[in-house]
Amino acid sequence: MPTYQYECESCSYLFEALQSMTDKKLRKCPKCAKMSLVRHIGGGSGIIFKGSGFYETDYKNKPAESKPAQSSGHCHSGGCGCAGTSTPAKTASKS
Repeated sequence: MPTYQYECESCSYLFEALQSMTDKKLRKCPKCAKMSLVRHIGGGSGIIFKGSGFYETDYKNKPAESKPAQSSGHCHSGGCGCAGTSTPAKTASKS
């Protein structure tokens, strides 16, 4: 619900009222009781987030996780079955 600002033209009393957009304008001044209120157009307010989950840290960039280095080719450690050779062994066959 928006907050409207009112001013009395008779006594210059300023106040704000929280009203629905469909409510009628106030006319009677709460201070002097005269029917001379004028509703002013306000600048509005910014967005207000209510509830949990709206924190600055939610959208910060996280540091990249370190991934294990991948080798290009054989591992040469003997764990993959290549027996630590740099080139695959060729088998010679006699015909």
